Amino acid sequence: MPDIAVGIDIGGTNIRAALISRQGDILRKVSEQTPTEPRHVIERIREMVSRLDPPAQAGVGVGVPGRVDVAGRAVLSGGILNLAGLDFVPELERVLGRPVTVENDCSMALIAEIHRGAAKGYRSVAMLTIGTGIGGAVAQDGRIHHGRMTAGQLGHLSVAQDGPVCACGRKGCVETFSSGTALRRHMREAGMGAPSIDEVFALADGGDAAARSVLQAWAAPLRLAVDSLAATIDPELIVLGGGLGAAAARALAGLPAPAPWFQPKVVAADLGDDAGVIGAGLSTFPSAASLSGKNVVLVNGVPASGKSRLAQRLSQQTGWPILSLDGIKNPFLQHIGTVDRDFNRTLGKASYQAIWSFIRDAPPNSSFIVDAWFGFQPKSVLEGYIGDAGVDHTAELWCKVPGQVAGERYASRLKDRLPGHPGAEYVSELVTLADRAEPIGVGPVMTIDQTLEPDMPCIMAWISGIFGRA
Repeated sequence: MPDIAVGIDIGGTNIRAALISRQGDILRKVSEQTPTEPRHVIERIREMVSRLDPPAQAGVGVGVPGRVDVAGRAVLSGGILNLAGLDFVPELERVLGRPVTVENDCSMALIAEIHRGAAKGYRSVAMLTIGTGIGGAVAQDGRIHHGRMTAGQLGHLSVAQDGPVCACGRKGCVETFSSGTALRRHMREAGMGAPSIDEVFALADGGDAAARSVLQAWAAPLRLAVDSLAATIDPELIVLGGGLGAAAARALAGLPAPAPWFQPKVVAADLGDDAGVIGAGLSTFPSAASLSGKNVVLVNGVPASGKSRLAQRLSQQTGWPILSLDGIKNPFLQHIGTVDRDFNRTLGKASYQAIWSFIRDAPPNSSFIVDAWFGFQPKSVLEGYIGDAGVDHTAELWCKVPGQVAGERYASRLKDRLPGHPGAEYVSELVTLADRAEPIGVGPVMTIDQTLEPDMPCIMAWISGIFGRA
């Protein structure tokens, strides 16, 4: 896989783009004003990537404001710039001719801070990015935690039931009190005009009552949100980033936690405005995915659906080993010879168990490709094996093929199959099976039309979106 990627950070004012090394170094960087029209963003990104001139195989990571369905690669909502109305990722991939990984912009910043910033070496981290609004992200063992889909909307922690109405529709979110927009409102209400935050601190240090009231109104709700984070997820570290992150950390330092139970360590981010592009670039590298944990790609499909060829191509691109039912079962058939269908099924069950035993005994931070027709065993059996093996994340590539095609392929390969596998009598059964078969569905699923050439860049981007996050 390439050692260089493109990181893109879409902000309300500017779009930043950079060539990022696998180590997180910025090799080249450009910045342009963010278009006001969402549809113009794709063309602006295309121009910027062209100027960066990345290697042909370099992937693209994009941090966007708002809620993101990472597994579905879709933008669900936005802030000042709302990309939710666009088919953003597929269209960007079409224009760039490259795989695209998409994630919330704060999550991208946290990826960077974990790998080479303020959160390096910590296992459990939360981050708040404080700018025009407040973004959030949570990571455990080096991975962004997405929950059901969009966990980490920390700017919408409620700190006052009777507070201002937030853009999300609720009242009293911390964003309405402690964002940059809110800070300017506090200044106006205190009759201060629009001094810089450094000037506000200087005035407060000199005893100015208005400045002190502004800092209190701005930081006290953030203190409540930070303490709520400590109560709910108990992170080792809370990082404050964005344009006002350092100022917020300074303000909180003068505002002790009111409850002795909840006193999390709070620090300013290290990487400043570069965090977004660095994290976006790093997000495209699956090998930078985690500090611990096991990942398994389930290449699933009925016999003759093309799953073995897909598994081989995936292994060539990732370096991950393939464990297949036939790979384990065939040596036994070579020595045993012809067996009946029931014995063949028994061998399949034993091979299935052996695969998950290998994965269970593998060290943390291992990734595997399992090539099998998972429908021959109940879903509950697979779930039990996954749990026993300590697998943290699965991604299923469902190899879809019409029954007639599967039957023709199977019939054409009969002469090459070992004795013990079902013969010509199985073809009609396979045709019916292929037409009604469905994914096993123990995790995110991507359907692959196996009558076409697999789009490996798209497949790799999807897997990176699940496994390749810090």
